[in-house]
Amino acid sequence: MKHYEDNFAHNSLPALELQPDYTFLDLPQFNRPDILNCVERLLDYHIHNGHGNAVCIQTFEERWTYNDLYEKANQIAYVLVEDLGLKSGNRVLIRSANNPMMVACWYAILKAGGIVVATMPLLRSKELTTIIDCAEISHVLCDSSLAEEMELVQSPFLKRTCYYRASELEDLMQHKQKTFSNYHTKSDSVALIGFTSGTTGLPKMTAHYHKDVLNICEAFPNYSLQPTPNDVFTGSPPIGFTFGLGGLVLFPMYFGASTFLIEKPTPDLLLQAIQDYKISVCFTAPTAWRVLTAKVNEFDISSLRKCVSAGETLPLKVWEDWYNTTGLKIIDGIGATEMLHIFISSHEANMKPGATGVAITGYEAKIIDNQGNEVPRNEPGRLAVRGITGCKYLNREDKQREYMENGWNLTGDIFRQDEEGYFWFVARGDDMIISSGYNIAAIEVESVLLTHEEILECAVVGLPDEERGMLVCAHIVLKEKHKATDEFAKAIQQWFKEVAAPYKYPRIINFIDVLPKTETGKIQRFKLKQ
Repeated sequence: MKHYEDNFAHNSLPALELQPDYTFLDLPQFNRPDILNCVERLLDYHIHNGHGNAVCIQTFEERWTYNDLYEKANQIAYVLVEDLGLKSGNRVLIRSANNPMMVACWYAILKAGGIVVATMPLLRSKELTTIIDCAEISHVLCDSSLAEEMELVQSPFLKRTCYYRASELEDLMQHKQKTFSNYHTKSDSVALIGFTSGTTGLPKMTAHYHKDVLNICEAFPNYSLQPTPNDVFTGSPPIGFTFGLGGLVLFPMYFGASTFLIEKPTPDLLLQAIQDYKISVCFTAPTAWRVLTAKVNEFDISSLRKCVSAGETLPLKVWEDWYNTTGLKIIDGIGATEMLHIFISSHEANMKPGATGVAITGYEAKIIDNQGNEVPRNEPGRLAVRGITGCKYLNREDKQREYMENGWNLTGDIFRQDEEGYFWFVARGDDMIISSGYNIAAIEVESVLLTHEEILECAVVGLPDEERGMLVCAHIVLKEKHKATDEFAKAIQQWFKEVAAPYKYPRIINFIDVLPKTETGKIQRFKLKQ
């Protein structure tokens, strides 16, 4: 069996004693053969089983069958090997919004024996350079509409950049065969590298194996979604974000379903797609579900059967408003780039509104104190999880030691677990506000504020204060901007004290037009703290 010619990723993995504990698992659906290229199960399998003419990817302009995707991925794999000089184990960066060619490139890289590094389309040249230097990336496949920033990148590691969409890549593909012999990777060969916690300074690279990619398809979808080939998936998260990769590519294609991709997914476009293309499963962030609720009555969403929220915790008010408006229950979940996808969630039969859920099949979770001891039920503490996937930081032993403890992954979140085993989000480890001796979770304050009829969105952070240690500061977006006055801020504070514990009230209120968010819909609280 051939090994990768370029062993950078393998040689950068943490020492075995610092890696996650998988030994407790004994579930047959997660057993994989030693020789495994995940593309064979996600894509080639459907061609060999007579499913090639089924719809695979749709957009507002395009419609690809499984056979279309298969043939294009094979042609791109030939281009990578024959024209661009890809060696097995090389890292290949994809720079693109969510579109069919991005998916074809993703599969082609793995077919050719490369390692995928998919990125968000809004990244600038400085951030791209940092990623390329950290992962020693040799090749880039880039949407030609995003060429401007890409052309500013200079790195000694970068050998070839190839653009697609009426560009070089399509020209090179024209004369390539439409069948390709996939590289024989191992089940524990690195398939993808995800970057987490920003891309300034020295970012963290987390690696996932070919078996990891397939195993998450057996976990969350079967637990929460029960997909069939008739399902049509859509959503807002970028494929460069592992939440989007799972929800918009891996899960639908593992089950022979189809996906609907939107390059710039606004709430109106999401609802339009659900109505016109009979979408049945939608993935998006809590902030988007809130906006969708206000617009949903203008559209026919009768085809929708599963709604998934992740990225940050789902406020109970958002869940209730959506349910009262549509009769659909939003499935909340917590995942992490380090864990690849969701590991705590629920399904319609076991859902507790407000709770994140329970550890899904393939995972275990517990709440521990700072000494690593499990805490009593309903006491807040650090969330620890282990299962079919886990954190494998490349070249960051310091961060690996922080994230892994005795084989358990420590996510940095504060949770509590109730008597029935349900996990309830309390705060991000760094979002706990300690003011005058009180522990105040930012999410608790936000959840109260969101029940105010005049408040559209809000984000709460702690600001340093000499007298109290920290002050609760709320950044609020009003439904009617002209009401943003000092008097109205005082009225909100007084209202808050009447409906919640007074010590939690926001002592500082800033009215803003829009909350700063990432491409995945996460609120950028660090910007608000500045």
